[in-house]
Amino acid sequence: MAKKTEIKDLVKAGVHFGHLTRKWNPNMAPFIYSEKNGIHIINLYKTVNKLDEACSALEKIASSGRKILFVATKKQAKNIISECASEVNMPYITERWPGGMLTNFVTIRKAVKKMSAIDRTKEDGTFETLSKKEKLRVDRTRAKLEKNLGSITSMTRLPGALFVVDIRREHIAVREANKLNIPIFAMVDTNTDPNKVDFGIPSNDDASKSIEIILKKVTESIKEGLQLRDKEKAENQAIKEKGDEPENKTNEEKKDK
Repeated sequence: MAKKTEIKDLVKAGVHFGHLTRKWNPNMAPFIYSEKNGIHIINLYKTVNKLDEACSALEKIASSGRKILFVATKKQAKNIISECASEVNMPYITERWPGGMLTNFVTIRKAVKKMSAIDRTKEDGTFETLSKKEKLRVDRTRAKLEKNLGSITSMTRLPGALFVVDIRREHIAVREANKLNIPIFAMVDTNTDPNKVDFGIPSNDDASKSIEIILKKVTESIKEGLQLRDKEKAENQAIKEKGDEPENKTNEEKKDK
């Protein structure tokens, strides 16, 4: 069981700081506690409730074997996202969102296969037969593909969910996921519309400490879901092996006779 989120830890990380009051989105009103020096203060009790709700759902998705795609291209979130997603072996996007990443997934998969094909030429020696100019062109193509798609090469089908930091910035990703009815989990600041996502966590999506504490909690839940899946697999395997024993034993007895 993941450690319960403490309000004091969220305060230390600055999770409660929203945007300037003049930049607010009225749909965030239920999650705003007050206003101080022209800045909205987020109600952290509601943050904890929404975070727990999101984590519970993410744990179930992870235990089902579906992938959760993390999306954050803003500078202060890139490293945090890549570290947390890698920790639980989940795909992530930290560079520009490739248009049609979800709605035109077949084309994206072709690009991934192209990158794999280039890698194979280097493994089988074909790459070395190319001219210097051709090698340079192929390397540039490979580097560009790696930058945009490197972290999603293992994603063979559409993800079971998206986790987004800053839904205003990642509006294209949000729109594509909504179009395909893919559940969206996100940090929603006071300048965003929480109605655009399925599981919104009211929080400061600009400060690195705030992003980190939310992502750490999310990662813990996904990890628990993966562990539950592994446990169920092991139990099913044990049951299967146990069920095979009597049949094998009977066959041996028949041979002895």
